[in-house]
Amino acid sequence: MMRGVWWLLVTVLAWPNVDFVRSAAGEATTVPSNTLFTLADVGDPDDAPARNAMVTLFMSETASAGDPVPAVVFLHGASGVLSTRGPRYARQLSEMGAAGVVIGVFGACRDLGTGFVDRLLNVTEAAVLADAFAVLAWLDAMPEVDGERVILWGFSYGGMATLYAAQEQVAQTFLPDGSRFMAHIAYCAPCIARFEDTRATRAPVLAVSGDGDAIVDPERCAETDAALEAGGSEVTRISYTDAYQQWDGRFDGPRSIGRNLAPCDLVVEADGSVHDSNTGFPMTGPFMRKVILGLCTDSDGYLIGRDEAMRTRALEDVTRFLNGIFDVQ
Repeated sequence: MMRGVWWLLVTVLAWPNVDFVRSAAGEATTVPSNTLFTLADVGDPDDAPARNAMVTLFMSETASAGDPVPAVVFLHGASGVLSTRGPRYARQLSEMGAAGVVIGVFGACRDLGTGFVDRLLNVTEAAVLADAFAVLAWLDAMPEVDGERVILWGFSYGGMATLYAAQEQVAQTFLPDGSRFMAHIAYCAPCIARFEDTRATRAPVLAVSGDGDAIVDPERCAETDAALEAGGSEVTRISYTDAYQQWDGRFDGPRSIGRNLAPCDLVVEADGSVHDSNTGFPMTGPFMRKVILGLCTDSDGYLIGRDEAMRTRALEDVTRFLNGIFDVQ
């Protein structure tokens, strides 16, 4: 019964007004992690050197060892940490009696690239996953946090990593005998990768996106959902009419940016290596990643656009999803 109390309060009281929690300060800290290019690099000190993940923790004032709270870990998109996304939601969650953790993957990998393109070529989804699971283990060891109630929530690029984290192969790679995320929430995540190892962690998944978002292909995402469900994870997918990328971003729209990843088709092999299904090329490093992505993406880009009504609607669906996970009675 107690596991459902927190989310029940979310439904009744709604998410706190952002102006009310704007002053809530997070605690910047670091968590031991690794830099890697693919899952196959894990365990190799040369290919996966140690580094510290940069995180900001927003802890509920009510948290204690005697009354540990659930936590939500946020993974940013390709533009990096946006104050209107992870930090905002983490602050709100801390006011509602939970812990929110914002990971800044790019900030810890400045030696690999500071520009938009360089970061995406050198800081792969595997590096994002390394930080996510490092933070999961860190939270599991924290007395004030209930390690069995940690949720992963990612946006776009981080949303892709959030979906990958629901694969048992990924979880076992980073935490063979450790915790698993209790649930996964993916905002606007492209569906461009398939796993040879089809086992899922059995954690439920919520994936939401707009029908005006070109990088989220409905047919490809239906295949991703079917694979996760066949592997043991229930998937809830919601598409919003007339919505674009970054409805909770900083810019009004619609406006076109970037390149469209939707045509890409990557395969994660059983040993953790990656190849491109379209060409057969192995993704062995930044140069081959550049070649593969250069061939499979198009220059039409995709539309973004802030929409506060859509933000509210999506949060309602997130709350409904989480209430369904916990034993709310």
